[in-house]
Amino acid sequence: MARMHDERSAPHIDTDSPSVARGYDHWLGGKDNFEVDRTILKAVEEVVPEARPLAQENRYWLIRAVRFLSSSLHAGIDQFLDLGCGLPTMQNVHQVAQANNPDAVVVYVDNDPTVAAYGRAMLAENDRTHFSINDLRDPEGILSDPVITRNLDFERPIALIHSGTMHHVSDEHRPREVMQRYVRALAPGSYVAMSHFSWPPESERYREMASTIEGLLHEMVASCWWRSNEEALSFLDGLELLEPGFVRTVDWWPEGPALTPKSEITNLIYAALARKP
Repeated sequence: MARMHDERSAPHIDTDSPSVARGYDHWLGGKDNFEVDRTILKAVEEVVPEARPLAQENRYWLIRAVRFLSSSLHAGIDQFLDLGCGLPTMQNVHQVAQANNPDAVVVYVDNDPTVAAYGRAMLAENDRTHFSINDLRDPEGILSDPVITRNLDFERPIALIHSGTMHHVSDEHRPREVMQRYVRALAPGSYVAMSHFSWPPESERYREMASTIEGLLHEMVASCWWRSNEEALSFLDGLELLEPGFVRTVDWWPEGPALTPKSEITNLIYAALARKP
């Protein structure tokens, strides 16, 4: 498991193997990636030609969720813990939250060396934004990290962000237990925002599509597990699910009517927002 990185040493960035974070950056239209990372999208496009919306609609959902969480008209949260944050490609959590509340504090966590380099840049430009180099599969390490404990008050409500992260945690690493450990640490009134690779219930076609893509991604990045709605939702046990529930990211509080047909691949990622009573 990755722990806090020594600020004096530069992280080693492997440019010979594809990276999940850099691959996601490419799917979102970012420029902080290498040719080896671009092969991930190319491989998935062999199965679903219009594949980019899998990542794009996930990011749009995250933006809408953070607006809700940080708005004084809704949740009014002013502390955010974004686990597995990835590269700053589009609007990021701190930009969205601080647009609603300039005093909002955001702590990002990731264990990818490329993300770590950008995390330090974020530190330099925003004194209410912080970065911790850690592995989200290690909740004890994260919850005891001084970067976390100095900047977030766990006696008050926090928004815990798991945007497209838990489907990178294999069953071997007990994802439900990992999530539940974070949930136990949160104060009442906290929220968890989670998106996860899944498929429409009772749809064998999309389940098979998910299985095919999962096999490709395992070969390329040894990651990404699709789970049923029921299994993914079990990660949020003990929390109150907000409307509209665990739905496709494109269906979670969209900002207006769908004017164009959505890509087939948007059926393969679901999201929810839940509150700790």
